[in-house]
Amino acid sequence: MNEDILSGKWKQLRGKAKERWGELTDDELDQIEGKRDQVIGLIQEKYGYAREKAEEEYDDFVDSLED
Repeated sequence: MNEDILSGKWKQLRGKAKERWGELTDDELDQIEGKRDQVIGLIQEKYGYAREKAEEEYDDFVDSLED
């Protein structure tokens, strides 16, 4: 799923993101609107992950949406 599609469907998908990363607040999820860099930044901040680990988490999430 490309980033434009993800951003367009973010309101529908944010519940799945909330399930995956429960520490992200509804307000934060609303503000980032599925933008890759912002999602990765929040994952890094909330979970203390290195950039590479946060990118891997995000990519795994997006891949799971395509199944």
